[in-house]
Amino acid sequence: MKEITSIIKAYDASRETGQKSALVTVVHLEGSSYRRPGARMLVTDDGQMTGAISGGCLEGDALRKALLVLAQQQSRLVTYDTNDEDDATIGVQLGCAGVIQVLMEPILPDNPYNPIELLRKATNKRQEFVLVTGFSLEDKKNKQSGTFLLVEQDDKAIGEVPDALMHAKLLEDIATAFSLKKSQFKDQLFEDQNFTLFIEYVPPPISLVIIGAGNDVIPVVAIADTLGWESTIVDGRPTHAKKERFASACQVLVSKPENVLEQMTIDEHTAFVLMTHNYNYDLDMLKALVKTAVPYIGVLGARKKLERMMGDMKAAGILMSQNQLARIYGPVGLDLGAETAEDIALAIIAEIKAVMAGKNGVSLRQGQEIIHAPKDTNITEKRIP
Repeated sequence: MKEITSIIKAYDASRETGQKSALVTVVHLEGSSYRRPGARMLVTDDGQMTGAISGGCLEGDALRKALLVLAQQQSRLVTYDTNDEDDATIGVQLGCAGVIQVLMEPILPDNPYNPIELLRKATNKRQEFVLVTGFSLEDKKNKQSGTFLLVEQDDKAIGEVPDALMHAKLLEDIATAFSLKKSQFKDQLFEDQNFTLFIEYVPPPISLVIIGAGNDVIPVVAIADTLGWESTIVDGRPTHAKKERFASACQVLVSKPENVLEQMTIDEHTAFVLMTHNYNYDLDMLKALVKTAVPYIGVLGARKKLERMMGDMKAAGILMSQNQLARIYGPVGLDLGAETAEDIALAIIAEIKAVMAGKNGVSLRQGQEIIHAPKDTNITEKRIP
């Protein structure tokens, strides 16, 4: 999500100086690549790039082609085949072993449904959304459909679909993407024309609520900000809970533990970390949080501290189910050998990321499966009468 907001900001800046811009998007992948479908980059006609579509190996060639798209004001689909170690068209040996489809779209400011405006509408509020982008693998040089539809969490659709029948079928696929919380690819046959739809599911950024405003919270917020997460700091001490101490935090609250939850919205992408170093404050927050559906509750401190908290909760008549216990992570963080506040912050953020992604946080070299399953980018054929 941070990449999207950076692109929107760069686009607005380019308009103020009268520059033209193009959106470059990875729309499909066969095999391996540094970035997945949905990776984006904005290119302006002075050669500035915001975002990334690879680890740096494709950007140079993509810039040249995007400038041509800007000159011609026509979208284009470009294929990068990194299976070929001697690919002279790219000029480097990538070694990624994948075929990457990249869509380049000139941004037309007068079009209220241009890709940047759709992204802007999608990110104006905290929500999950689906973007639909059309392209033709059979006719890459001619004009591509591009990013043409946004569907918000409340089923509000924004954009233009050329055919009512296609729209009805498309909404079915969009509903499936929302239900599975997963992007899909559909190869549609419409009026004897074959084109592919990238139905992109985009979740909201992780909302990180840190209970505590000590110095050890500062690096946690800094790393979260780098990742584009939304951070909220809560503490009962006005001397500690000051906005100027946490410049990158979205919100800083001074509150008693019993009033915290009523001041915020919790969803399935919300994580709490208790790190006030005040036992009673953390205990009261834990009592409140286990009654919610928050998927991650981290507790800073030794294992004995959490065991004591559990004992005190049991004595107070709070008996937790296995589901509630499974959402409590204490001692908080992955085992990284952390010692300093910065080390601990990294361990905490890494664990939250792993939990939210449904991963276990082990070293990739220990994995037995491909990092990104090929089936995730399979194209399903769908005929429209």
